[in-house]
Amino acid sequence: MNSTTLCPWRMQVHHIIQETPDVWTLALIDHDFYRWQAGQFALVRIGNSDEVRAYTLSSTPGQSRFITLTIRHIEQGKGSSWLTQQVKPGDFVWLSDPQGSFSCEQHPASHYLLLAAGCGITPVMSMARWLHRNRPETDVQLIYSVRSPRDVIFAAELQQLSSWLTLTIIAEQQPAAPMLAGRLTPDILAQRVPDMARRTVMMCGPQPYMDLAEQTVRELGANKVLREQFTAGAPGEMADGGVRYHLSSASQPLKGGDFPAGWSLLAAMEQHKLPVEAVCRAGVCGCCKTRVARGDYQTSSSVGLTAEEIAAGYVLACSCQPAGDIELA
Repeated sequence: MNSTTLCPWRMQVHHIIQETPDVWTLALIDHDFYRWQAGQFALVRIGNSDEVRAYTLSSTPGQSRFITLTIRHIEQGKGSSWLTQQVKPGDFVWLSDPQGSFSCEQHPASHYLLLAAGCGITPVMSMARWLHRNRPETDVQLIYSVRSPRDVIFAAELQQLSSWLTLTIIAEQQPAAPMLAGRLTPDILAQRVPDMARRTVMMCGPQPYMDLAEQTVRELGANKVLREQFTAGAPGEMADGGVRYHLSSASQPLKGGDFPAGWSLLAAMEQHKLPVEAVCRAGVCGCCKTRVARGDYQTSSSVGLTAEEIAAGYVLACSCQPAGDIELA
């Protein structure tokens, strides 16, 4: 399965908007009929290579003139660097079919709590627009965490939507009124969302943010919690939280080494040059199937794996989150 097969939709860049100091939106002309749901993502072919990366379709079906990708530039990130620093209006970009079940259309509800951090606002904004237009009677609360006021993506649109939904923005640095200061906490969630038990919670952001948020909302009574996982990219795109695990291989004992907690198994394998084939990096194509002999981990996708393979320890490396030392078979 190559990138041509994965990404058959050719779209032309109409214009590019800089949203924040390190985030850009690419507006794409779709000359065919591309059908997607609010909140879904697509795989994007990176340049002329066979590599692809997954990015949210930040536009909203039925409302947006263009199909848009909103991307944060990550130093040493191959996909984000190409899309935000090299691609220009008039260039062509190849997309896959829309992917994913993180969509309000697939999970209808009368009351939502939308949680986002950083670029996690991209699918949340797509869904908020869709709900406002198509389900205006829906009760929506949106809590958005950012580093500082200048890092608020879609700031003007969020302000407009705040007349319809209940918006809370939390900034770690120099919050501007009416923003809250600091980070998302159990107290904020308890105070702002007293009716948690009746809300469908949909969240997108870095893994540690979602882990803590999910634990908290469940403790506050949430029954339905949906997460959109950020795609595992190159090691330089991961946050190092201080804790480190060890990766080893029974078949290649001379390779392996330590890696930070928060990295995917794929990132750790690539860092230590253990053989792995990665195409979509989004838990879709199944190319990075790997067998874990020992270790604790969580997975966000098992697409293409049989029940027997899962029982034998096979995982998709891009969708495998180690929770301790890992030994590969």
